[in-house]
Amino acid sequence: MAVIELKNVKKEYDGKNGAIHAVNGVSLKIERGDVFGVVGYSGAGKSTLIRMLNGLELPTGGEVIVNEHTITSLKPKELREFRKKIGMIFQHFNLLWSRTLQENVELPLELAGVPKKERTKKASELLSLVGLEGREKAYPAQLSGGQKQRVGIARALANDPEILLCDEATSALDPQTTEEVLELLQKINQELHLTIVLITHEMNAVRQICNKVAVMEEGKVVEEGDVVSLFRNPQKEVTKRFVRQEIDDPVDPELLATFIQENPNGRLVTLTFTENNANIPVISQAIRQYQIDVNVVFGKIEQVKEGSIGSLTVLLTGDETEIDQAITFFETKHVAIEVIKHA
Repeated sequence: MAVIELKNVKKEYDGKNGAIHAVNGVSLKIERGDVFGVVGYSGAGKSTLIRMLNGLELPTGGEVIVNEHTITSLKPKELREFRKKIGMIFQHFNLLWSRTLQENVELPLELAGVPKKERTKKASELLSLVGLEGREKAYPAQLSGGQKQRVGIARALANDPEILLCDEATSALDPQTTEEVLELLQKINQELHLTIVLITHEMNAVRQICNKVAVMEEGKVVEEGDVVSLFRNPQKEVTKRFVRQEIDDPVDPELLATFIQENPNGRLVTLTFTENNANIPVISQAIRQYQIDVNVVFGKIEQVKEGSIGSLTVLLTGDETEIDQAITFFETKHVAIEVIKHA
């Protein structure tokens, strides 16, 4: 069941040289329980899109339907109540520096009129959930960036939302802290059964926790689907650039030329795993069946939420007929072949 549905959604702004189409005819469905990534480079329209999901921005065309509510039809009081079921995490945390962690997490409950005792209990539980138990009286200035974002996550969960919106939530964090925050979001998705929409320009974040993804460019969704399929078979050039950044293992051309010179016999090929077969020992199977030797030159296999992706570049040596048969064997195992050098 779709918990979020966008129907030909548009958002325009007035510019000096005419209308700016920040979002231009986007249609999407996000199912309950999804961790849905929206990826794009700066200016693609993804942040504008996410702000329309909770009514911070209203569309200039089309429909935004969330939990069966059409955003533009809600009156101001209805919109305020509606937003309580949608948590939001920001890139720069947006914490109140004069308040303790406890008080920061309590803020949405305080604004909602929840009694002091009840909101104190809730805030303590949430700080424990995000790994900050015992730090209730600390202030944001005493925390690392990752800890500040954990407070932001706890605060976003205060009203027991059904949907969690993450706008570049890991962009200001170092790689190790990013991993920890992504693991926390995955835990929240699984334990609290929240639907998460993750806006990012980091394909690594999509790879780790998302099950579905949409790629935006110039205000439009140019490609969407499940993460594994999109990584293995990207269609649009912008998607290919994102995927290459994540799974390609660049090799110095001079190093590759030296390798070819030192190994004049054989065939240098790249094996790309196009289905969920990166963990199948296809190379050892080929060696047992055919009179060939396989020398792994370089490669990279990555784990995504629902499978493995990646490629290996190998040198195949032996009888030409045996090599041809081995390549055919790889293809029957749904491994794509690109010949880099033929002896």
